[in-house]
Amino acid sequence: MNTKKQKPKAIVVGGSIAGESCAKALVSAGWDVVVIEKTRGPPTQNPTGAGLGLDPLAQKIVQSWLHEPELLYNNTLPVTITENLATDGEKKISWVIGREEGTKYLTAYWADLHGLIYNTLPPEIFLWGHQYLSFCISEDKLTVKVRAKDLETDEIIEIVGDLLVGADGILSSIRPSILPDFKLRYTGYCAWRGVFNFSENDSETILGIRKSYPDIGKCFYTNIGSGSHIIVTELKKEKFNWVWYVNQPEPELKGNTTSVKVSSDMIEELHQRAEQVWLPELSRLIKETRDPFLNAIYDCDPLEKIIWDRVVLTGDAAHPTTPHSARSTNMAIIDAAVLGKCLEKWGPDHLYSALEEYQSIRKPVTSAQVLHSRRLGQMKQGLSIPGRERPFDPKTASLEDSEFILNKNVPLFDVVPPILDSIFRSA
Repeated sequence: MNTKKQKPKAIVVGGSIAGESCAKALVSAGWDVVVIEKTRGPPTQNPTGAGLGLDPLAQKIVQSWLHEPELLYNNTLPVTITENLATDGEKKISWVIGREEGTKYLTAYWADLHGLIYNTLPPEIFLWGHQYLSFCISEDKLTVKVRAKDLETDEIIEIVGDLLVGADGILSSIRPSILPDFKLRYTGYCAWRGVFNFSENDSETILGIRKSYPDIGKCFYTNIGSGSHIIVTELKKEKFNWVWYVNQPEPELKGNTTSVKVSSDMIEELHQRAEQVWLPELSRLIKETRDPFLNAIYDCDPLEKIIWDRVVLTGDAAHPTTPHSARSTNMAIIDAAVLGKCLEKWGPDHLYSALEEYQSIRKPVTSAQVLHSRRLGQMKQGLSIPGRERPFDPKTASLEDSEFILNKNVPLFDVVPPILDSIFRSA
């Protein structure tokens, strides 16, 4: 007689870094996993993506998932400094208003990090080219059934599992079924993003950037102008990454994406404005970057809960956030690890206890970090802030303001949940 107990099954919606992180954490916890993702396949070497920064906890988690932990360092650059600069666009000068040494970030290209995690997973668990449609909980509340459509054949499939994980990003398709009145908050600005590949380019642009930013390669540089700011970092494999935040009315979005369709006229206007706002070396970098893209920036007030029966939200689906504290990818990875460890600890027979513990660990942290990141964005963009008399001006920044915008002030940044202690011992 075969008494082997069947593994519990999780259905993960979303195949980006948040979704694949959940898949990895749940597989490691002994679960069977199916990942539903509407894109046709894993990202190629040239996806629409940009750079990101991994914090120390996320680094340890990713390392624990990799067959060869050194692969993480082979695909990233260590960052030990963050520096904030005030920029006077008219006078074409910049000066330091805050510097922090001893930070322990790794900068990564989005596609490289995605590939590292993806390569640790069985490829057959991914249903590429499938669009999530709906879910329902069984009457006895013991299972969840998900309907999805094969975008190539239009065939509707149904998958039954023990848990549904919504890891499908800021415009989550699962969240409206649970929170029909939910609305994102437009921040008042968009982000132009670009990755400049200089592997075959020894131009004045590269020399100019290295002269203007002498610690590039080991430093996050933030240039703050009048009502605008831009991040400049170096990535592995000879790339510069920049993100420029521009105040503007909320754009009209088409489709299920926060990306804004970019025209040649918009790019030309971007180049002209760069000449006015930034130093010539940075303006030149922006002009010579191929295919910059534009995202509208949203967040939301912290949700009251992120679990419902057999449904749980993770990553940006659970806590849409602005990018200013480098939290989005980090929170998604940490969410996944905590969820996996909670499920492993409690076992499938105590699913609700596992989800309650996941929520109790993550919600206080993500809520505080979302609101902190919101305030950082408002300050750096020169927007009005509740409880503050006048907008932040980098040219006259007080010591207190200059201190506030440093990364070390991200709330609960160094808190490692005890449930993840085993990851630190093994990494």
